[in-house]
Amino acid sequence: MLNTTPIPLQLAEIPRVKTISKEDFVRLYLKPQKPVIIEEFDEGWPAHSKWNLEYMKQMAGDKMVPLYDDRPVHHDDGFNEPHAEMKMSEYVDLLKKEPTKLRIFLWNLLKEVPALQNDFSFPNFGIRLLKGVPMLFFGGKNSHTFMHYDIDYANIFHFHFEGEKLCILFPQSENRFLYKIPHSIITHESIDFSNPDYENWPALKNASGYRSILKHGEVLYMPEGYWHYMKYLSPGFSMSLRALARNPLNFLKAAYNIFFMRYFDVLMRKIKGQNWIDWKNQKAIHRTNHVL
Repeated sequence: MLNTTPIPLQLAEIPRVKTISKEDFVRLYLKPQKPVIIEEFDEGWPAHSKWNLEYMKQMAGDKMVPLYDDRPVHHDDGFNEPHAEMKMSEYVDLLKKEPTKLRIFLWNLLKEVPALQNDFSFPNFGIRLLKGVPMLFFGGKNSHTFMHYDIDYANIFHFHFEGEKLCILFPQSENRFLYKIPHSIITHESIDFSNPDYENWPALKNASGYRSILKHGEVLYMPEGYWHYMKYLSPGFSMSLRALARNPLNFLKAAYNIFFMRYFDVLMRKIKGQNWIDWKNQKAIHRTNHVL
């Protein structure tokens, strides 16, 4: 069922295709860096029929998993530091029992449950995928990520399993309208991108992006550096496969983020504490509203 809550006015539907050849994908989406959803991607993966929450509970039930919620960033937080942990079996039971804000984020299935690799193969989309970092993401009903882009500016292929997920995307060209936090890869955390308050965040009305509902068996392609906000409309999970940035400028930006920006941010948190976080949040508001 589609989510009927208000969304930013400038959001177009993410283009969809039933199936697509490698050549057409490269020509129509990879080279021009445009997002797309492939609705019937199936290379005979056992995962297509086997992967659901109960199967993950069977395969990884005893594993301790890192959990994240939607609390604002605090100066004591480490980079991608989890807020809690529990066994996968307990987490799946929680997802099925009641809505929860707790999510699993960037869980490396090859490292944690190598047997899961038997259920899928690396597809040929005309770009070399990184085979060491297939990542899983889980969430309960109404849990969401902050609007962010990936630190490495990767090309991302997001395969969804079970449930439905609202996906909202923006290209980097819209940065000036998104209340981007300085020295970070997120926007202001007070913004609800599924139901934005334009009185508090007026610049959002000028941002042009995309949205769609992702369902089981569908694959979302997100080009390099695309901002993405994900909200689980029902309990479910996804797997992301990624490829390095092909654009030389994006590759340099990724290197800056990985080797300098994140360490600089951690250092400033240690030196200035919460004042650093508060300054960044105010700077994001001032810079963005100044555009208007």
